Amino acid sequence: MTRKHMSRRTFTATAVGATVGAAAGLQALPAAAQTQFGSKELIAAAEKEGQLTFYTADFAETQQEVIKEFNKTFPKVKVAMVRAPGGQLIQRIKTEAAAGKLGADVVNHSDRGLMLDIADLFQDYAPPNAADYRPDALVSPKLWPGATLGWAIAYNTQLVKNAPKTWMDLLKPEYKNKQIGQVIGPSGGTTWTRIMFERQVLGEDYWKKQAELGIALYPSGAPLSDALVRGEVSIAPLLYNIIYTKIVEGAPAEAIFAPEGVPIVPYADGVTKTAKSPNAAKLFMNWRLSKEGQTFMINKLGNITSLKEPPAFPKGWDPKTIKVWVPNFEQFDKLRATWIEEWNKTYGYRQ
Repeated sequence: MTRKHMSRRTFTATAVGATVGAAAGLQALPAAAQTQFGSKELIAAAEKEGQLTFYTADFAETQQEVIKEFNKTFPKVKVAMVRAPGGQLIQRIKTEAAAGKLGADVVNHSDRGLMLDIADLFQDYAPPNAADYRPDALVSPKLWPGATLGWAIAYNTQLVKNAPKTWMDLLKPEYKNKQIGQVIGPSGGTTWTRIMFERQVLGEDYWKKQAELGIALYPSGAPLSDALVRGEVSIAPLLYNIIYTKIVEGAPAEAIFAPEGVPIVPYADGVTKTAKSPNAAKLFMNWRLSKEGQTFMINKLGNITSLKEPPAFPKGWDPKTIKVWVPNFEQFDKLRATWIEEWNKTYGYRQ
């Protein structure tokens, strides 16, 4: 199914396919946990398979923490991780699939559009708590937001005495001359989400007004967050999970969630049709999408969540005043090329 022909759908929970057998280790799992992560039969079959291969475009260190936490509950299921940048990962998947040698059991990717283009490679799957997820975070009944990232405004606490409190504050003349750093618009779907939010929510002239301040541009969030900590820039819109780990480690930085909205980036994760360990793959997905998995990623990794009722909130998040903003996916796809070109011209960026 291509993005052009995609229809809007309401996603509901479907039963996880059962397999036979029960492992002795299941006795240690409470009945509620078994329901949360799947049936006894699914867990037993997953533990019998004993392994799965996980392709991800996320940071390797982040996903290693997720795997480690998963193994605290399911130590018998080992996860072999293959990490590659977003575009390269999609190309690898296409190449392997064309040769009949797709090695992934589970794929984790931040760009829902790119994943939707290859949705035919994934099997029908829904977690036990499928109905608990926001429909606007889903682009296919085969793909689920195992991870959800959110944009925050970060600043260097040693350099900024009058810290920004809103997105509109990033237009203040006091922050001119390279004090603000930004990730370039063409860097990927996560940044496109942010700049789409800026134009649709903050105003059509937001880019122009901000660009006039003189913005320092960076290729991705990792070098920008490093630059912020070193003091090369004072303020930067960043995915919260990128700056969160540095704050926890004691870096001179802080981050706030602005009241105009938090643009979120729901990932698109799926179980491949050719999975060699389909039960282990579903169990891993079920755990990631469960309240337990989502709570871990919020509290320990600085993620947000696409659950309708979040089980936890990041530091500084007031659910009474702060709301998430999810891009309309049809517009996300349709406007991307034109608006990115306009952004490049406005900020003086040449590819």
